[in-house]
Amino acid sequence: MPRDISVETERFPIAGVFTISRGSKTEAEVLTCTITEGGYSGRGECVPYRRYSETMESVRDAIEAARTHIARGIDRTALLALMAPGAARNAVDCALWDLEAKATGRRVHEQIGKGIPHALETAFTLSLAEPEAMAAQARANAARPLLKVKIGGSGDDIARIRAVVEAAPDSKIILDANEGWTNENIRENLAAAAKLGIALIEQPLPAGQDGILREIDHPVPICADESIHTADGLEALVGLYDAVNIKLDKAGGLTAAIALRDRAREMKFGVMVGCMIGTSLAMAPAVLLAQGADFVDLDGPLLLARDRSPGLVYEGSMVSAPEAALWG
Repeated sequence: MPRDISVETERFPIAGVFTISRGSKTEAEVLTCTITEGGYSGRGECVPYRRYSETMESVRDAIEAARTHIARGIDRTALLALMAPGAARNAVDCALWDLEAKATGRRVHEQIGKGIPHALETAFTLSLAEPEAMAAQARANAARPLLKVKIGGSGDDIARIRAVVEAAPDSKIILDANEGWTNENIRENLAAAAKLGIALIEQPLPAGQDGILREIDHPVPICADESIHTADGLEALVGLYDAVNIKLDKAGGLTAAIALRDRAREMKFGVMVGCMIGTSLAMAPAVLLAQGADFVDLDGPLLLARDRSPGLVYEGSMVSAPEAALWG
């Protein structure tokens, strides 16, 4: 009997407005792929991202184009060759992992050869705004041990960084410029970040325009985000970046993300596991991927006004592994 595949568009409101250097949003738009076989169903959630020329329609079309192969029983290895990296393959890949877990009774963490997953400390993201508003966000979250701060907009990023550090002096801070810095200001910004005790800086320059990173000092470790999608892109990052941010929607699923993580470790890159703004269903496989990561940024559900039920359990900045009813 062939598998049944369904794809559903869902929207979840964000608590307020979420702003990065490329724009603002008030809701998370996600696609949920459900694959059913033998009375068991597996689910995977993805977040199409316009930065990578993805739309809800294009991602749905990519899944539909693979429908016949999925229905006939394609496995995760063959899926890597059939579908390109990106959100569509992520939804299908994660649904296949979940389906196998439901059908066999073996949780995904058992399938990937890991022990019982433990709770992880996740970053909490502060939206880009003017320094005073960002200080207010930081003050409200100053008890969190790890904050991720969106910068890279017009205006004075150094003032933003200083405002956050002063408002949350006990928090470790990651800066995420989302490609918003330039060759002209990166040295000054890096020096200020180092002086203010910043722990990590994500993607300061546009992907493909980051060659200067090989020529300048890194007083703060620099992490690739938009510049890395899958394991075959790692060689090009040697000498440019110190760490990589692995996201399921970029890599195209848990299968490819595991390969990227393991190869990054072999090449001595630091590892961060991040996310788009999605629900607990999108975060669940990433929690397993992030076991042992240097930095974890899986706060998507914390930024939503409403999450799925059941969802992941967050206690402060600690996120627990998913229960079987959610995923895996």
